[in-house]
Amino acid sequence: MKQTLDIEEIKEKLYAKLEASGWAIKLRGFIFSKEFDDIIKKLIKQTQDGKRFTPTIKNWFRAFEECPYSELKIVIVSQDPYHGIHQADGIPFSLSNSTETLSIQKYLFDAIDRTVYGGSNQVNRDKDLKRWSNQGILLLNTALTTTIGKTGQHQFIWQTFTAYLFDFLTWNCPGLVYIYMGKTAHQWMDAVNDNSYKFKISNPASALFDYDEIWDCGDAFIKTTEIIQKTYNETIIW
Repeated sequence: MKQTLDIEEIKEKLYAKLEASGWAIKLRGFIFSKEFDDIIKKLIKQTQDGKRFTPTIKNWFRAFEECPYSELKIVIVSQDPYHGIHQADGIPFSLSNSTETLSIQKYLFDAIDRTVYGGSNQVNRDKDLKRWSNQGILLLNTALTTTIGKTGQHQFIWQTFTAYLFDFLTWNCPGLVYIYMGKTAHQWMDAVNDNSYKFKISNPASALFDYDEIWDCGDAFIKTTEIIQKTYNETIIW
């Protein structure tokens, strides 16, 4: 019984944190579902077995908290959070909790500066990416958590949530720009109908893994910038 009460408290608190951004009512059907109960129970079980996960529960939906639903224009899809202790802050690629700069974020900033700003060093390199979220960019990992010290551990755990979200976006948010980063993200491309813009690129983590000097993001960010400018008459500040 105690575990059930704890789960209900977790869900109520997460829901309340989403109200200001407008996502609470949109995600309500999942947050108060058996499927979400199962996710929480599996993660609780892992902690009981000595496997810590990241980010903390309070930051599971931070990407949604910082991205106003009414401003949603872009969805950047990646795999899972940073796996180091005190690195993941709930927004993919963001490092607001960390004093260190990770190579993955540097690859990301360098690629945007090179393609969008012509290498003029105009990209904002602040490690907290809530500034992207605030502009209507939903940074999304297909798994909202991972085991500390390991990548790709929770994809199956979060699969029902990811499917729910993409189904919701397909039917309620046509015309979004999607940037799918990496093979895991690519597997979800068909979950969204062709009533949107889609870009398929590698993940900056792959450049780090292969010891590449630069990360090739193709024209995804400059094309996205152009689409937003043309569609909304707004300039994305990367």
